[in-house]
Amino acid sequence: MSIIYIIGIVLSVIAVLDILKKPISMGGKIITSILVLITSWIGLAVYFLYAKDHLTEWFK
Repeated sequence: MSIIYIIGIVLSVIAVLDILKKPISMGGKIITSILVLITSWIGLAVYFLYAKDHLTEWFK
């Protein structure tokens, strides 16, 4: 296994766990988690750099 592959898996797990802790609806959690997992590195970058701080506004 490549180190980049392992880092991607670890960051994906961290992102999904962080999404599940957010005070948003279950539908918002599922949609966001699936988008982050499907879009791989781009989804992780968007989540950690921008969307992490805005999820509660988007899914009130």
